[in-house]
Amino acid sequence: MPQASLPVRLGLLVAGTTLPLIIFAAGIVLHSYIQDRAEATQRVLETVRSLRLVLDAEVQRMTGGLQVLALTDRLRDGDFDGFRDMALSFLDQYGKDSVILVADGEGRQLFSSVTQDTANLPLRNNREIVARVFATKKPQYSNLFLGAVKKTMIVTVEVPVFRDGEVVYDISFSPPIAVFQSIFEKQRPSEDWTLSLLDENGIVFARVPNPEATVGKRATSSVLDEMLRRREAILPTVSLEGVPLMSGFAHSSMTGWIIGAGISEHSLVAPLWRNLAITSLIGIVLLLIGLSFAVRMATTIARGETLHNLLVEELNHRVKNTLAILQAIAVQTFRTASKAERDKFEGRLGALAEAHNLLSREKWQGSELSDVVSRVLQPYLMTNTDRIKVFGPKVPLSPRRAVVLSMILHEIATNAAKYGALSNDTGTVTLDWDVLHEGATPQLRLIWTETGGPPVTAPVQRGFGSRLIERSARDQLGGEATVDFLPRGVVCTVLVSLGEKRSRS
Repeated sequence: MPQASLPVRLGLLVAGTTLPLIIFAAGIVLHSYIQDRAEATQRVLETVRSLRLVLDAEVQRMTGGLQVLALTDRLRDGDFDGFRDMALSFLDQYGKDSVILVADGEGRQLFSSVTQDTANLPLRNNREIVARVFATKKPQYSNLFLGAVKKTMIVTVEVPVFRDGEVVYDISFSPPIAVFQSIFEKQRPSEDWTLSLLDENGIVFARVPNPEATVGKRATSSVLDEMLRRREAILPTVSLEGVPLMSGFAHSSMTGWIIGAGISEHSLVAPLWRNLAITSLIGIVLLLIGLSFAVRMATTIARGETLHNLLVEELNHRVKNTLAILQAIAVQTFRTASKAERDKFEGRLGALAEAHNLLSREKWQGSELSDVVSRVLQPYLMTNTDRIKVFGPKVPLSPRRAVVLSMILHEIATNAAKYGALSNDTGTVTLDWDVLHEGATPQLRLIWTETGGPPVTAPVQRGFGSRLIERSARDQLGGEATVDFLPRGVVCTVLVSLGEKRSRS
């Protein structure tokens, strides 16, 4: 690995492992947001229904109190002076802004808790609801309208008064709007929520927040059509202040009024962005730590690789010096020997040197079998490349196997050049190999086949080269070597164990 690209590669590796973790964490945050949003939607609906129950309970209490008043003999008999004390006692629980009126079927006011001057009382402003009370003989609940007595926007609870089974009067109670406003203020979950109480026409008469500016206004168009069309729903809306909300509404089955609740979209999205920001920050910190670690590691590896290269170069230098000394000793030792003997020994030293050069080039990490073969057979391929054919798959070799196979192939090729197929102009050699997986460990099988050479005769006795091949294959490679002297040419088979078994000494 080039030193210049090592930090970059390690940095990419760190990024490649950290970024998926960041994406995974972001996915968890997003999944949590989706769950929180679903829970918030359910919470909106539950809040609307809870408010409806509280509101209906309060209105039912008002209605029940009026129905008790409607049963009194003084009211049924038209004794309005005697009825006044009862009415004022009922109003004491709601405050001075509450009013009770009694009207006949034409909408004429016969009694008012505000004044005793009944002769000059005006007609009821909301005579339609009076007509409904007489027609249905049941309590009725008004929409927001302008009251004739208060001269302000009010809602009323209307209860029929019976005499002999027939409706004779309509008793009307207008509670203070503050009663409903107080209910909604107490029921508001947090400041992120908007709660509204609207009549059947979508007009607001109680609301938090900002009641002063919103009471009397119609709901926004984003929700009004749905309110008038459906009994209950959850949908995204925009408040009267222009704030996006996740809203829900429901109609009261008793009054027909509409209860609305919405939670700010910002309160739902803010945790998502906050968690994503935290996740991103943590991821960036981890990425920076990882990159810093990668740079330090790359520096350490680069230093180690530099030291490794220096050691390999030093080893190469020392081995070359050793081989040079051996060659000098050989020259002195073989001074009286024949030239053939000197050439044979120097050739073996040369094969050892070539194997060493190949391993030095690969920094003693091993080499490919095809590279070893090419190095050994290069002198014979230079004259005529067609005379030697080489076949076989890629087989990585350890440094020890590369050196020993170099020596074996050198001996075989030398014998072929002196006595076999490479000693004339017509002979050819085929070297092929494959990997066998039949035993406990895989084995490399090389087959050297000669054809077209001089007539083959088996030697009377084995020479040093034959013994070198056999012993090296057995002791150094954990295999065996056999040489068959066939009439058509020599066939040499070498088996090499590719397992981790150590060679015998």
